[in-house]
Amino acid sequence: MGFPSEEELERARKKLSKVEGTLMLSENPTPLERLRWEICQRFVIYKMENNITQKELAERVGVDEAKISKILRHRIDEFTTDRLVNLFSKIDSNFSLKLIAA
Repeated sequence: MGFPSEEELERARKKLSKVEGTLMLSENPTPLERLRWEICQRFVIYKMENNITQKELAERVGVDEAKISKILRHRIDEFTTDRLVNLFSKIDSNFSLKLIAA
């Protein structure tokens, strides 16, 4: 097996240029950014622990698969914190938020 041709590499570069990966938490997040990131992490953990597909998770939450994809990749600019909490509470009725003074 040899090294891919320049043509194959260019096709791969083009395909990868359209991919949006998972956003990480910024270096100095605000408390709200940390909360929103943690809610997304809960979705990821739920999906993994229940061994379900993205499509199945979307059905359980009641949104389309594209929206769940955004949540799982922490690309949540279009979601309010309220909406994220409400969506997650559909799959975990025991979910609660606790505020802790620093």
